[in-house]
Amino acid sequence: MGTRRTLGYVENQWTCPNCGTRNRGSVKTCENCGAPQPENVKFELPPEQKFITEEEKVKAAQSGADIHCGFCGTRNPATAVTCSQCGADLKEGKAREAGQVMTAPPPPPRMIRCGNCGTENPGSQSTCSNCGAALPKAQAAAPSGPMGGTLKPAAPKKTNWLLIGGILAFFAVCCVAGLFLFLFPSRSVQATVTDVYWQTVVPVQEIRPINYTDERGNPPSDAYNVSCYDDSREVCEQKTIDKGNGYSEVVEECHTETEQYCSYTVDEWTTIQTYTLEGNDLQPVYDSPNLASDQRLGDKSETLTVYFLTEDGAQESYTAGSVSEFQQFTPGSTWTLKLNTLGGIVSVEP
Repeated sequence: MGTRRTLGYVENQWTCPNCGTRNRGSVKTCENCGAPQPENVKFELPPEQKFITEEEKVKAAQSGADIHCGFCGTRNPATAVTCSQCGADLKEGKAREAGQVMTAPPPPPRMIRCGNCGTENPGSQSTCSNCGAALPKAQAAAPSGPMGGTLKPAAPKKTNWLLIGGILAFFAVCCVAGLFLFLFPSRSVQATVTDVYWQTVVPVQEIRPINYTDERGNPPSDAYNVSCYDDSREVCEQKTIDKGNGYSEVVEECHTETEQYCSYTVDEWTTIQTYTLEGNDLQPVYDSPNLASDQRLGDKSETLTVYFLTEDGAQESYTAGSVSEFQQFTPGSTWTLKLNTLGGIVSVEP
């Protein structure tokens, strides 16, 4: 069962669609042009959020969502019965949406230039300190999505296909260059096989008890000596939730997450010894160790290496992919080596 506690309340803001002025959330009509806040203009968080402390504002924040009059659209407090503008019965009105988790806006720019008088103002201000004109939100700091508009909405940015194409072309060139460096041959040389070397490995396995400690989750069904415990921790998340009345409630929601950790023993096939053979001929062989009744052979493996001397005196080595391929490289035979730009062998041809 989770817990939830209120940390405090912050005042929202809204942007007048008529003149672009940013208004405090508690203000129901624009402080610059007097236009009422329309129902479809959303509240948003200001660049700097501070908990309100005035008793009157806290009480307003704790009330329900404001109601827009069904006749004139005026925004009224949740406790109102009749519209403050036209006197209509608010039973016909519509409550503002509430309960949405608010998203913090990007940090404001350091300075905003007033479009009316040219004065530089701190980015957090909404009106010009010199002439009192509304300061539009800087485009760089405007939040995306269905937030309030700005004084002069910026035209949608055109996709710079030339730039995108250039970036994609650059990465394509890098990929192709990498392929040519490592996978594609850049030159061919004649080379003679000077030596061959093989090494084979045969593992012997036996069922042994393997101990696991503090493994997350349930133990395997065949585990024994099982010992489990639960580890619990409190996980908390802070959210800012729109109250629909010009304020947001800052809450902390916590819940307990419990995970099980177990220590146990499982009997598993385990490599207890490896038998290695090696040689310098074309007939690799594998050891055949004697097995006890409770033992088995693991997966065999081999390393098959061919050494070349090129016509220009360089020494190269090549790892064959199978025994049948390896057996083709008779010492003294001549082959064509396909080398990449870095000098590595890409392929070998008769």
